[in-house]
Amino acid sequence: MKSFKKLAPLVLLLTIVTIPGCFSGNQNGKKLVWSDEFDYEGLPDETKWNYDTVGNSYGWGNNELQFYTVKKKRNAWVDGGYLNVTAIKEKLDDFNYSSARLTTKGKGDWLYGRMEIRAQLPGGRGIWPAIWMLPTDWEYGGWPGSGEIDIMEHVGYEPDSIHTTVHTGAFNHSIGTQKGKATYVPDCEEAFYVYAIEWNKEKIDFFIDDDLVFTFNNTKGGSDEWPFDKRFHLILNVAVGGNWGGLHGVDDSIFPATMKVDYVRIYQ
Repeated sequence: MKSFKKLAPLVLLLTIVTIPGCFSGNQNGKKLVWSDEFDYEGLPDETKWNYDTVGNSYGWGNNELQFYTVKKKRNAWVDGGYLNVTAIKEKLDDFNYSSARLTTKGKGDWLYGRMEIRAQLPGGRGIWPAIWMLPTDWEYGGWPGSGEIDIMEHVGYEPDSIHTTVHTGAFNHSIGTQKGKATYVPDCEEAFYVYAIEWNKEKIDFFIDDDLVFTFNNTKGGSDEWPFDKRFHLILNVAVGGNWGGLHGVDDSIFPATMKVDYVRIYQ
């Protein structure tokens, strides 16, 4: 929530209430350690966000169709109190679509905590927005050995579903053993929801607003099953097509397609 109207001057009694979604300096006993409220206009704050483009040449390993740009207003822009991450149809190099992939790597890296992102998602066949985390140091080797935490994934051909998933060496989609949950959220493309995890050395709990939708427990089976004892960073992106997002093709009439992010807050 971005602002409040002033109260009429004749108000005699002030009642303080807690309004869901309003900024708070703590959450469930944890202190706010990093945030972006997007209360400015322009490119994403460069002290907090990077642009990831290193996978453009090979479709990020997923046969994705977008080219991720750097500092382009049309793909990543803060305005009206929101970060807008936008995929558009345009010819760019050998690609027919452009978008943005923002990361906090080196500017926001955390081991454990509550990661909370309030967002509204784009829809339409072929779109694939995600809010997720990857390891900063890859101490257990390349993907999936060092892990992946998918706080929220949405594929446009399933407009009523939100996916929350983890990937590890033992549990990942390439061998059909990934651990996760699909949750029915029929208005996720029209309404804002808070997508969050609470992560500690014993488990990762996944939330949509205040509802616990999935838990991944530490199996005590070593790093192949639980690589989540190292620091991770946050990623916000909107992909086009790909092995999953493009399973039923791409509807070009959906563009531009924007993920709107109200805030990002990290508590520890």
